[in-house]
Amino acid sequence: MTAVDSPEKILFTSTTQAFLQKEASLGHVRQLHAAGKSFDRDWWRRAAQLGWTGLLVPEELGGGSVSGDGVSDLASVAEELGKTVAPGPLYPVSTVLVGLVESRGPEAHADLIESLISGETVASWAVSEPGRPWAPLDPAVTATPTDGGYRISGTKDLVEAGAQSDVLLVVARCDPDSSGVRQFLVPTDAPGLTVTPLESVDLVKQYARVQFDDVAVPPSSVVGDTAETAAVIERQSQIAQVLQCAEVVGSLQTVFDFTVQWALDRHTFGRPLASYQALKHGFADMKMWLEACRATTAAAVAEIAARSTTAGLSASIAKSYVGEMAGQIVQRCVQMHGGIGVTWEHDLHLYLRRVTLYRAMFGTPEEHNCRVYDWHAKAKSVE
Repeated sequence: MTAVDSPEKILFTSTTQAFLQKEASLGHVRQLHAAGKSFDRDWWRRAAQLGWTGLLVPEELGGGSVSGDGVSDLASVAEELGKTVAPGPLYPVSTVLVGLVESRGPEAHADLIESLISGETVASWAVSEPGRPWAPLDPAVTATPTDGGYRISGTKDLVEAGAQSDVLLVVARCDPDSSGVRQFLVPTDAPGLTVTPLESVDLVKQYARVQFDDVAVPPSSVVGDTAETAAVIERQSQIAQVLQCAEVVGSLQTVFDFTVQWALDRHTFGRPLASYQALKHGFADMKMWLEACRATTAAAVAEIAARSTTAGLSASIAKSYVGEMAGQIVQRCVQMHGGIGVTWEHDLHLYLRRVTLYRAMFGTPEEHNCRVYDWHAKAKSVE
């Protein structure tokens, strides 16, 4: 989502592109779907070796980014992922790492951070809950203090790679008289924890519902302290939202490009489809919407990277606009292709599935519209 303006960034981007083209092509995605798999662990370890997982981690903890702007670099990776609707737990691992390194005392979890960066361990952020809107700071899952730590009870929903993860970072509400909302590291093999895979519209993105039945965790499982947890969760939310927007932009650019090429190659009544004025207007609309998606996402990336006070607002604007327009753009591309556009053999539906899925993740456009309205209402009241 930013200009490639240094030899290091050029090398990083070209290496990412080459890796995805070779080992995460659309054909590979179809093979994973046929095998009922989300991603291959060995593949993920090789992806981690490219530096994807360490971009948001400080150098003293084993991470680092090629440009010094980890958010921008990771958004660029996400955009490349979108071009082939690639598999992999990039977002769940990234949000967990953000939660660990942004909290005080990350050295206490240094071994886990190292394992996540290397790709040996897969983790996911358990934040959404069934039947509830996107409200990460208002969880129904509870963590009750005990003499030996905490007992976690409740249900988390839409946990990406939940069945493939080794550990979960769980957002839970503690006793009100104790500590409010906190985050806990919980192994997926902990007694009382049940992972139920869910059906997904996407071919390879798999999700799970996780039930916690008085799952006991030690005090060391707590991440950070009470005072900072809300800000850390907000930071994780912003990262997750903008990365998904960046991936969708990559998907939209790819779909738009091959639809334009189709219209140029396909002839009817002796003329290419692209020569008809009505279709030209349609392509002009889609191009405008695509560039607006790119611009709102780039603005959000920049503000989140700079830790701006309006970063949350920018993330909501991007998530709202991209979530609303992406489906319309891909649907129009399906219509441009005619009958072949609705076949299993054509790749259009792979992209439509991904953007449809992401519309509902980490807040719907409608929920983010409300957040934008509330922000402006508060700003106006201050004036």
